[in-house]
Amino acid sequence: MNPNADQLWRGPRWTLAVMLALLGMLGPFSIDTYLPAFSGIARSLGATPVEMQQTLSAYLFGFAFMNLFHGALADSFGRRPVVLWGIAMFTIASAGCALSQSIEQLVFFRALQGLSTGAGIVVSRAVIRDMFPPAQAQKMMSQVTIYFGVAPAIAPIIGGWLFVHTNWHAIFWFLTGVGTLLWIANFKLLPETLHVTERQSFHVKHLMRGYWQLGSSARFLLLALASGIPFNGMFLYVLAAPEFLGTHLGLSPTGFFWFFMLTISGIMLGAWVSGRMAGKIAPKRQIRHGFVIMLAIAVINLVVNLLFKAHVSWAMLPIAVFAFGWAMMVPVVTLLVLDLYPERRGMASSLQAFVGSTANGIVAGVIAPLVMHSTVALAASSLLMMCVGLVAWLYLHHRWPEIGT
Repeated sequence: MNPNADQLWRGPRWTLAVMLALLGMLGPFSIDTYLPAFSGIARSLGATPVEMQQTLSAYLFGFAFMNLFHGALADSFGRRPVVLWGIAMFTIASAGCALSQSIEQLVFFRALQGLSTGAGIVVSRAVIRDMFPPAQAQKMMSQVTIYFGVAPAIAPIIGGWLFVHTNWHAIFWFLTGVGTLLWIANFKLLPETLHVTERQSFHVKHLMRGYWQLGSSARFLLLALASGIPFNGMFLYVLAAPEFLGTHLGLSPTGFFWFFMLTISGIMLGAWVSGRMAGKIAPKRQIRHGFVIMLAIAVINLVVNLLFKAHVSWAMLPIAVFAFGWAMMVPVVTLLVLDLYPERRGMASSLQAFVGSTANGIVAGVIAPLVMHSTVALAASSLLMMCVGLVAWLYLHHRWPEIGT
């Protein structure tokens, strides 16, 4: 924790939470905004559904790859420069997407977007732990998740409206404008929270030692799996939204709003509950509650999809409840990850995001195209991915029972 933390941000704590949430929202915002325009982009560029799915996987794999380095860079050169360079690259890449005339160009610039957006997510987590002790950090992490949830809720509304009333290019011009405004705001307001005495050497040997220390740690890997893989039980439906919402549930592009509204409401409510629990119950109990909720609703979702044809009146509710359970436990798991190696919080945040985003990329490029044509297959895949995280947490709890006490 920075010894001068009290002097770095003079305004109310909620305003810092908003700033960090805006940093973190770039990633999901740049996914959710263009999903309602999938069919229109495909027609305009002559792309197949599989090729359109690659615009998602290219973004996610770019995000995963660069996450290996955002945290290490932030540990060595400071949080602020990494954020500003990341937003600048995102803005340029968004303009490139808007100007794309072929599916190959769009895939390239989407990959460039992915390479840049991780900076905000990775660094914002490290900033929180730079400035606050554990219980306060959990409350701040929960506040960030609540505010962060607003952006993906409105993203498909904006994307659907822009697509219907203008064209798909306008969606990416809108993202270019968002990147520009966010860069200006962070240039003026974001403080440097990494104390000069805590900066790490950027020499290759020192970096490799850090990567090995984290990558060979069973505790770190299990915590990263416990937080990152269950997310895909919910994210799978986001990736399959054009097929799930448009084909199975018969919603128009502007109707995608209801799905995102319910899901993000679940995330925001779960994050609020997590903040209320901070310092009142043991972290591992809170994690257990989150997994129980996810397991129960994932099983129910599979059963009802086996028995009934999916209908818009109920098919979106299980995903919202799943999102609630995930958001209730993930701030706690994230802080446990950051506190395993306090001197390498940026790198730990990077590698945690790398594990999760690699899984996201595999789900986007491989699993989602295979299962999105069946609501039963979607529900079964969601349950299986949640079980991967649950098994990781149960083994961790058995092997190191002191974690989260």
